Amino acid sequence: MSTMAITAADVNKLRQITGAGMMDCKKALTEANGDFDAAIDFLRKQGQKVAAKRADRDASEGLVIAMTSADATRGVLVCTNCETDFVAKNADFLAMAERIAGIALEKNLDSIDALKSAAYDSNGLSVAEKLIEQTGVIGEKIDVSACHALTAGFVYAYNHPGNKVASLVGLSKAGFEGVAKDVAMQVAAMGPIALDKSSTPQSVIDKELEIGKELAIQEGKPADMAEKIAVGRLNKFFKESTLLAQEFIKDNKLSVEQYVKNADKDLAVTGFKRHSLTV
Repeated sequence: MSTMAITAADVNKLRQITGAGMMDCKKALTEANGDFDAAIDFLRKQGQKVAAKRADRDASEGLVIAMTSADATRGVLVCTNCETDFVAKNADFLAMAERIAGIALEKNLDSIDALKSAAYDSNGLSVAEKLIEQTGVIGEKIDVSACHALTAGFVYAYNHPGNKVASLVGLSKAGFEGVAKDVAMQVAAMGPIALDKSSTPQSVIDKELEIGKELAIQEGKPADMAEKIAVGRLNKFFKESTLLAQEFIKDNKLSVEQYVKNADKDLAVTGFKRHSLTV
């Protein structure tokens, strides 16, 4: 069987479609005897091999993208990872990260597995397959490490410059975008672990009590007093680590809850999501 001649135009076309290097595209077309679909499959398979080789690499760079629906009642927060900041700053990587976040928003997805299973494009390529493909194209481990959704009367998405951290904040009603932005910036900057005391996981409370008691005993306090000291330290923990009790960063004379109630006594923060590449 004769081998089809591969032209420079064919190589360039496949390169435009896939983003792969020229020599990789030429090899793929040669292996596929000029069949573009088969060549794309070949590149994906090459990507799978690269992904397997780099599975143990630390994809600690990337972009965190938060966005909301047109009516601002739904929001998603998605982190797409790579290995180097150089790749994270690439326009094509940004476009892919925004596309993946857009898919999560469109389908109202709230888990990494659901997002990876979703279709990336009209050709039937899944998000997981796209990540593998781009691992082969870029030569770095590409993955998704976070996918969160939030629904509320009004949802605000805050993307900190550089897209290393982002947050979503839900309010009980619309009409207070400035307040929502301030609270979303608070979430991004201060990293609260829960909305308030009542929504703090019991496992976290138990751990803080244990730590507080142990510290008190190490300081020489008797066991019964150590228990009380641990409770006091827990209350301090709630003030520092739960969103509504935190000091408002723009006015530390107010808690976040007081700031929100000053805007409207019936206004409430109903939830938040946050993700950071570093903390």
